[in-house]
Amino acid sequence: MFQLAEIRHMVRIPPWLFGQTLNDAVVEELNRKLANKVVLNVGLCIALFDVTSLGDSYIFPGDGASHTRVTFRYVVFRPFMEEILEGTIKSADADGLQVSLGFYEDVYIRRDAMMTNSHFDETDGTWVWDYQTDDETHHLFMDIGEKVRFKVIAEQFTDTTPSAPGMTEGDGAVADRKEGKIPYIVFVSIVFMIVKKYMKR
Repeated sequence: MFQLAEIRHMVRIPPWLFGQTLNDAVVEELNRKLANKVVLNVGLCIALFDVTSLGDSYIFPGDGASHTRVTFRYVVFRPFMEEILEGTIKSADADGLQVSLGFYEDVYIRRDAMMTNSHFDETDGTWVWDYQTDDETHHLFMDIGEKVRFKVIAEQFTDTTPSAPGMTEGDGAVADRKEGKIPYIVFVSIVFMIVKKYMKR
């Protein structure tokens, strides 16, 4: 679920951080810029692990800040394909389920990834799995708040960061939710309901 990603980035250090050591200033700026943000094709940044290389620093005309090429490693959330995870159902509609991991909520079970013989109950606003035993048919309701176990089947990155004049190199790689766009979506298929509710109809 978590990976250690090596990233190279040009870090801008504002003048009010010049009193710190370069390493401390870089750490502060990296955490401010990346923590809880999605880096395109890398994943959701959780925490800085270490700084492995500091290049030369430059001050460009018209900008009092210093710019330093930095290589560092960051702990990111990016589950492996077919990894089994556990979460809680957050919402449901006719297109499928949205699942929360607690710290990340853009996890979706599409209708075609539901268990066989599942359908959406418009009245209750929940998905129901109908399954047969030897003597009767049972109905398992996938209610909001229920825990589910699921398998990662796909992921989708979207660049939501607008480009603008004067952006520092690498800024466009950091994505934020803009105009309803989601920078990183994890698509999963349901494997098992942790808490089961049975009901006959």
